[in-house]
Formats: sequence, C-alpha cells, structure tokens
Amino acid sequence: MSLTVLMNAGPWLSVPPPGYGGIENVIATLVPELRRLGVRVVLASVGTSALPVDERISVFPDGQFAALQRPYNQVCGLAQAHLAGVVRELRSRDDVDLVHDHVEAVGLATLAAMEPDAPPVLHTLHWDLAKHPALYGHLDGGDRVRVNGVSASQLARAPRALRDHSVGHVHLSTPLAVDADRRPSPVKGDHVVVLGRINPGKGQDVAARLAQRTGFRLVLAGPVGPYHRPEELAAAGAEARQNPDVRFFLDEVAPHVDGDRVRWVGTVAGQERDDLVASARAMLFPLRWEEPGGTAVVESLALGTPVVATARGCLPELVTHGRTGLLTGHEEQLGELVHAAGLLDPQECRREAALRFTPAVMAQRYVALYERVRQLAPTGLQPA
Repeated sequence: MSLTVLMNAGPWLSVPPPGYGGIENVIATLVPELRRLGVRVVLASVGTSALPVDERISVFPDGQFAALQRPYNQVCGLAQAHLAGVVRELRSRDDVDLVHDHVEAVGLATLAAMEPDAPPVLHTLHWDLAKHPALYGHLDGGDRVRVNGVSASQLARAPRALRDHSVGHVHLSTPLAVDADRRPSPVKGDHVVVLGRINPGKGQDVAARLAQRTGFRLVLAGPVGPYHRPEELAAAGAEARQNPDVRFFLDEVAPHVDGDRVRWVGTVAGQERDDLVASARAMLFPLRWEEPGGTAVVESLALGTPVVATARGCLPELVTHGRTGLLTGHEEQLGELVHAAGLLDPQECRREAALRFTPAVMAQRYVALYERVRQLAPTGLQPA
C-alpha cells in the first residue's frame, strides 16, 4: 500500500506514554500494525516520543499533560501551538495523503478550517460527544473532513452534524489480545481492580464504598490529576487541590482508602499492570458516564479477567453478559456481581479478546476508513 498518513497525537504525552495515557496508548498500538500493512506514518507528537515511525514532527520537547487542567487562560495556547506546527508541516509538503487526528476539539476545528485543497482528514472521537455542542452541533467539514467513533453507542449520542460526517466506528484494541487464547491461566487472587484515571465519571468512590460494605478487596490503579504515585500527591500539599480530580479523590475516595480493604497504588504499567489485572477476580467499572471506548475493558478480557460494570456506553458492545462479564443498570448491584464473577471462565474472556480486539483487527478497519475518507474527498484529493 502506498499511503502516507500524518498521525496527530497532540502535545500532552509522549507516544508511547510513560504510564497512563489513553489516546497515546491507542496510537502506540495502531501505528506498528499500520506500518506492517505498508502505511507510511508521520507522527505529530512531543519530542520525547519513542514510537518507531517514518518521520516525527514536534513543537514541544516533552509532554504538557501536567498543565492540562490548569485554568484555561493559562494553557489555552498549548494545543493551538501544536496544531499550528501541524498546519505549517502540511502546507510545506505535498506527500501527506491523509491526516488521522486525535486531538480533542481544536484538532477538528483547525483542520476543518484549512484550505479546500489540504489533505483529507479522519478525526477519531475518543471522548464524550456532549462536551462541545457549539462545535459538534454546527460542524461543517465539507467532503474533506470525516470523523469516526470508538463505539456505536458513542456515535448514537452524537449531534446530527457530527453523525453526518461519520464514517463509522472502530473498537479499541490491545497488544495483549494477540494469542491471548493460547496463554495459560494465572492463579487468581482475591482482589478486584479499578484501572484508570481517578475522576467522578469512572466512579472510584462507588467502588471503594462497595468494597467496604460488601467485603471484597479493592485495588485502585491510576493517576490522580498529574500525580502518578501516592507519595507525589502527599508531597504536593494544599496546592494540589486546585485540580478537580485531586479534590474528588481527597473528598470522596480517600476516606474509604484504608490500605487494606481498599488501596490506591497509583499508576501501574507494563508487567506490573498485567500481573495485577490477570490475577484479579474481576475488573470493576462503576461508571457514572457513557464510556466511549473502554481500553481497560479489552485489556481486562485479554488478560482473562471478567468485567463487572454498569451497563453504560460501550460496555454492552464489548462484554457479553454471563460469559465475559456481568452488567447491571444499578450500581448497588455491583458488589454482589463482583462476588459472582468468580464463576465465569477466564478462558472465554481471552478467546473473545483474541477474536475481536487485536491491533491487526483495528488497523485493518482503519485502513478501510482511510480509503473511504479519500474516496469521499473532493475530486482533486481522491486516490488515483
């Protein structure tokens, strides 16, 4: 395949990220498979990104994630500076066939505002589509700019103007799904895991209360705002409360963290994360929002750990109730489902992951979308 794609990862974290990093992990999973399919990739990220690609461009030497939740007037230029660098690059060359953009809101707005003969764009929507009604409700990308979701349920809730630009959805994947069905089952422990950035939408406070009330051991793994380890948060002092996720953790979650029944271990990555999840009785998702993509869901299945969750967002698309997990519409039922999850077969979870959630499956789907976007683009931009 002769295709050059500018992959716009944004200025927040390196690719792959050092620990937590949802979108950056998706890109780090996707790009190697695209290159195996013959796609040439130009990565727009930060200077510390180490993912093997054909070319790199960057505006910032390192990730800007720590600034992400500061007041808007202090940080509003960061994403714009990165996008300005991307636009300069696109205007200086004529070999980019398509831009695959992952930068929330400003990526879509900036690329849609480029001149009509700019490369076609596929903008992947990784987040809650109710967040930007003024942008999404009036989007006009013409025939040059298209979007895709990371689940059908996410797109179903999108404003009409956004759906009119959609070319479909692609479920997320994980390298852990490759040959997942051939791996032996690890010994299961008695703990349950909630994996992900700690914030109200993920419901870690619900999980902690249920653990204390119904008697299961809970490990909370993920950053609190910019703080990846408990000692980092402890050292930050009162200033840390300026971050809304820190306030949520301190006020709603920390009172239930006793270091025994409920533990917060901070960000885990690599083998440490895999061992924690694979040995868990269940992965718990006490969601308060409509989860759009569910990276941690497919990782859990690939590691042979059933999912227990509120049936919101993409969860019913990813989890087969009674086979690879247990879903409910009532968060108070999650505690009893955690105890029932031990009856599910971990091998069923791994088989499902190996079939549906490998990087190769995701990359093949994106290549098909790239061709679709180019076919829908104005005549002068269509492939020969």
